[in-house]
Amino acid sequence: MNDATDLHPAALEAGYRMGFTVGEHSARHMRRILRMFLARWGLDHLGEPSALALTELVANVVRHVPGRRCAVLILREPYGLRVEVADGVPGALHAKAPAAEAEGGRGLVLVEGVTDRWGVEERRDGKTVWFECDA
Repeated sequence: MNDATDLHPAALEAGYRMGFTVGEHSARHMRRILRMFLARWGLDHLGEPSALALTELVANVVRHVPGRRCAVLILREPYGLRVEVADGVPGALHAKAPAAEAEGGRGLVLVEGVTDRWGVEERRDGKTVWFECDA
């Protein structure tokens, strides 16, 4: 049994949380899990923006978190969807337009553009970056 995708139907009702050590190809698997929940909740139309935003948050963990450990939380909320990616590295993130010649730095700008809300909550042991998409 795969704990990430073989879930009891009752577990699909409210949300999903799991810890990961992520790598270069982890976002593909997380998008699959996210889309499984969206289909169950009748929120398929949020698939593209939420999958893109989740990909960007996971990419940030791969690039910037030593050990690449994170926890992903996918929640069905009354207004739609909330996704959180928590890691053990403190520090706020800001969405700002990168220099035109920069090869990176557009991820959070993208998250801001495809979601209804996003933010960073600093914790004593790191931070949680989250986004919400309205149904």
